[in-house]
Amino acid sequence: MNPQTIKVACSNCNLRELCMPVGLNDEQLQRIDEVVAVRRKVKRGGTLFRNGEAFTSLYAIRTGFFKTCITTEDGRDQVTGFQMAGEIIGLDGIVNDHHSCDAVALEDAEVCVMPFDRLEELSREVTALQHHVHKIMSREIVREHGVMLLLGSMRAEERLAAFLLNLVQRLHARGFSQSELILRMTREEIGSYLGLKLETVSRTFSKFVEEGIIEVKQRHVRILDVEALHSIVNNQQNYH
Repeated sequence: MNPQTIKVACSNCNLRELCMPVGLNDEQLQRIDEVVAVRRKVKRGGTLFRNGEAFTSLYAIRTGFFKTCITTEDGRDQVTGFQMAGEIIGLDGIVNDHHSCDAVALEDAEVCVMPFDRLEELSREVTALQHHVHKIMSREIVREHGVMLLLGSMRAEERLAAFLLNLVQRLHARGFSQSELILRMTREEIGSYLGLKLETVSRTFSKFVEEGIIEVKQRHVRILDVEALHSIVNNQQNYH
């Protein structure tokens, strides 16, 4: 594979606040710029890394949207997460030096490549960076734990409501609307992630539409009643 590589500088990137620690001085930023050597483009449907591949780098998503997935023993694709611009992908490889899932672009995307050994080296000198890497890791752990709780105990309505709230909250942190989102993933991929059948996902979307909670036009979703979504997640007894 010959990834298209472009020299990149974090210091003038508009996503810097999201994926780099705040409060670095110019010299520290300069050093990080040296570590983040290149950008790589991934076409829609293309793979950034595969399960079993040697782990060498973390990737900061600059533009685009990814899903991570594993193939289950019976050959099905199980979606394990969705990642968007400003988020770091590839942490799954740290544990045993190999990636444990596939990362697939859901739309044309561009990532900044951060070689992990150089990142670790620099982390030892720049404590803010070390804290930041730890923070990213723990955020991932918390998110995965949240998903496990979601799948363990929630009904379909609760799962989908939590999913939409989580997505819109992450998009809002990137300056997007608090109430509108474009779903980059299919209903099937949402179902795979939430442990629901495709029909159940479609039925639940329709139910939310009928109840005036959301408006759906193909992949465009508008949240009309965010409080209703919150109360579904908080499992209000009056929601049947």
